[in-house]
Amino acid sequence: MNHVLKIISVFLTCSFAFKIGFPTTFFVLERDFLSVMLVSCGGGIAGNIFFTNLSAAILNAIHNFRLKRGLVHRKKVFTRFNRRIITVKQKFGLAGLAFITPILLSTPVGAFLAERFYKDKRKIMIYLSAATLFWGFALYFILIFFHGSLKGWLI
Repeated sequence: MNHVLKIISVFLTCSFAFKIGFPTTFFVLERDFLSVMLVSCGGGIAGNIFFTNLSAAILNAIHNFRLKRGLVHRKKVFTRFNRRIITVKQKFGLAGLAFITPILLSTPVGAFLAERFYKDKRKIMIYLSAATLFWGFALYFILIFFHGSLKGWLI
């Protein structure tokens, strides 16, 4: 039972914050490649799916609220912040956003931004899941390579 609770806890941690959950999974599951990848990447992908759908629902609710209150502008207002966002969107696109989401952003923030700027949920989920798998493999091999150094530092 204790082992099942550990797996559930690291699965949920990976679904919210992959950068924290993956190293935790690595040490909790004792470096077993298949277990670490299934639990951590499964949690990350489940988080991507959940938060993409949640973000779509939140954005839809905000839009409906603004429609009821008459707060929807017909003409787009371009501020300095909006121009920066558009520049980043045009320069890096969905692939760039998905690439930085597991490591620099958290899953909820990355899914919200992706849903905000790109409306194709299937494409968003595929890109975010591919980035999660990529970072899962990369972090696993980085942790295996530096495990000797980290062992003395952490204990």
